[in-house]
Amino acid sequence: MAESTQVFYPSFRYRDARAAIDWLVEALGFEAGMVVDGEGDRDVAHAELTLGSGMIMLGSESSSAAKWGPHAGQGWVYVAVDDPDALYERAKAAGAEVVMEPTDTDYGSRDFAIRDPEGNLWNFGTYRP
Repeated sequence: MAESTQVFYPSFRYRDARAAIDWLVEALGFEAGMVVDGEGDRDVAHAELTLGSGMIMLGSESSSAAKWGPHAGQGWVYVAVDDPDALYERAKAAGAEVVMEPTDTDYGSRDFAIRDPEGNLWNFGTYRP
């Protein structure tokens, strides 16, 4: 099997995402990259903040996020992979709780999500910011 590189994007939800972005920039030295305005109860639909070569993704807590979890104060990890379908089959065979079946997104990614035995959410896909 060919060796590939995995990249991790820890992701977070905040009750006040704009204030969180300001704080992360001010207090920790993050740089705000993409910030997409939300609709309705979401003030930030998606944001990408970098610190050196690392990146986190975040957005506002919303009713749509509640179907998979996490709420403000809980996190999950997005992992960019080359072949999400093969990894999905492997995770499912190992008994992972499937949260989202493999899905093609409107932004060009192929994604799926599982929970590990402790309940942490892992989202895998081809999206590479």
